[in-house]
Amino acid sequence: MNDATTPEALAQRKRLHWHSRRGMWELDLLLIPFLEHCYDSLDVDDQAAYRELITEEDQDLFAWLMRRDVPSNPAHRRIVEMIQAHAENADNDPRRPV
Repeated sequence: MNDATTPEALAQRKRLHWHSRRGMWELDLLLIPFLEHCYDSLDVDDQAAYRELITEEDQDLFAWLMRRDVPSNPAHRRIVEMIQAHAENADNDPRRPV
């Protein structure tokens, strides 16, 4: 059985998806696609950084992801940069209009 299909892994994925949905639509547009398209290919440290990042306050996440501020935590800074790079990639979402 593949690790990603174990009941524990599926439950964790559902929790991540739920916690990636925020009170701000702008954050949802950045976090959910990143989770869906990139999270599984991250190394263990970056996955941990993502899980930590989504415990932060919406206002902080918004400031960081909109480049208005930079996280002081280097692991958060790295994952924020990855989320920003994913959002700026025009090929990241096959549903995006041309």
